[in-house]
Amino acid sequence: MSFREIFLSPFAYEFMRRGMLSALLLSLSGGLLGSILVLRRMALMGDALSHSLLPGIAVAWLVFGASTPALIAGALVAGLLTALGSALLSRLTRVKEDAAFGSLFIIFFGTGVALLSRLPTRLNLEHFLFGSILGISGADLRLTAAISAVTLAAFVAGRRCILLETFDPVFYRATGGRGGWVHVGLLTLTVLNLVAALQTMGVVLSLGLFLLPAVSAYLWCDRFGLLLACAVGIAAVCSLAGILISYHAGLASGASIVMCLGAVFLASAVFSPRHGVAGRLVASMREHRSVHHSRD
Repeated sequence: MSFREIFLSPFAYEFMRRGMLSALLLSLSGGLLGSILVLRRMALMGDALSHSLLPGIAVAWLVFGASTPALIAGALVAGLLTALGSALLSRLTRVKEDAAFGSLFIIFFGTGVALLSRLPTRLNLEHFLFGSILGISGADLRLTAAISAVTLAAFVAGRRCILLETFDPVFYRATGGRGGWVHVGLLTLTVLNLVAALQTMGVVLSLGLFLLPAVSAYLWCDRFGLLLACAVGIAAVCSLAGILISYHAGLASGASIVMCLGAVFLASAVFSPRHGVAGRLVASMREHRSVHHSRD
């Protein structure tokens, strides 16, 4: 196959262009937020947030039927309740935030599973569970663009606050910074982006586009700005590769993107010169040799 047939011909179709643009927008906002989640050791909290969207989707379906705006609104409400509820519990009780997240996640997820069993049909709901990036509408694309723009604007305007809250929250709050509001704001942005990713990646796979690029970049980068740029770049390249693979191989698009991201992560974990397995082994061997020579 020629270069044109592999890389250009698929984007002659409008649904491919919409899917690609949606994935690139989510790569931008997801790479930024994912880096913060990784640096703040909140990866599992992000997973809890993604699964807590289920009861909101189910309730909206039962009340309003198969209305995409209603389903998205229901998911948004459920995610915000989980994020804000866990933050409130951790500040008003002795329960730590990770335990509060875990507790609410179990409650919301169990409720969602119970409600899903009451739905008359599961056909269209599968798009929200596993995504359908090549089936998104113009309205879905506009929603994704708006949320990505809000996320980027928040990072540009609040870069200093985010930086301090991420690396030295104690100092930031001691100097009068409103760390609690920054924390809640980041959680809210995470929920918004997970909702935007519902149609694209689904509840099950959406977090992959946030965390895998950030973890891969974390293995290569030691500077904050470079980490953000690298995470966004990895997400964008793997999104493009995943969509092309799904088109030519007939695979699910969201799963193809996650597989590409997973391959980059595994390669990074092995071959990163400073923080990967191979790099650590080489450094260990050199240290062993230097100790052996010094004894001789």
